[in-house]
Amino acid sequence: MTRGIQRRGLMLVLSSPSGAGKTTIARRLLEQEKGIEPSISHTTREKRKGEKEGTDYHFVGHDEFDRMRAQGAFLEWAVVFDHHYGTTREPVERALREGRDVLFDVDWQGAKSLREEASDDVVTVFILPPSMDALEKRLKDRAEDPDEVLQRRMRGASSEIRHWIEYDYVVINHDVARSVEAVRAILVAERLRRSRLIGLKNFIHNLLAT
Repeated sequence: MTRGIQRRGLMLVLSSPSGAGKTTIARRLLEQEKGIEPSISHTTREKRKGEKEGTDYHFVGHDEFDRMRAQGAFLEWAVVFDHHYGTTREPVERALREGRDVLFDVDWQGAKSLREEASDDVVTVFILPPSMDALEKRLKDRAEDPDEVLQRRMRGASSEIRHWIEYDYVVINHDVARSVEAVRAILVAERLRRSRLIGLKNFIHNLLAT
C-alpha cells in the first residue's frame, strides 16, 4: 500500500451447492493470490481419503466441538448433512488486524453467521453450476458417495441455491479458470474499498495541504 495507508483484511466467503466447484476455485485462488490464507474449520465428520489434519480441517469429536461452541470459540458454526463445522474466532480476527485476507469455503448458514458477526469485513460470493444436469454429473464423477447420498445432495442443492440472493456476487461456473479469474477480480476490487483503507483520511489531508 501507499506509505501511511494500511489495509484491514477481509473475509472472502465462497458458497455453492455441493459439487458446483467452490472447493476447486478456492484451491486455485490460494495458489494464485498472495495475501490470502484459508480458514481451516473444525468438523465432526470423518476424514476423507487424501485429507490432512490441520490442512483441510481440524477433525474433532462431537464432545470437543460442543465444548468449543459453549466457550464461544467459533466465529461461525453450522450443521451440514448431520456433520458440524465451525471456524475459530481468534486466528481470523488476528489476520484481519494484520491486513491479511481469509478465505472461507462455507455453506449459506456459515455465510449468514459471518455477516451477522462481522458484516463490514465480509465479502460473499455464490458459485452456481451451469445446470442441474451438470451438477449431478460432477457429483457422480467424484464417486465419493453412494446413490442415496448423491440424491440427498441434489435435493440439498435446490435448497442451497435459493439463498443466492443473499450474496454480494454470483459466479456461474461454466469454466473453472474463468471462474477463478472472476473471483480474483472481486478480491482486487474489494481490497480497494474505501472503508478498508486505514489512514486514508490523513493521507488525503496531507495531500491537500501540500
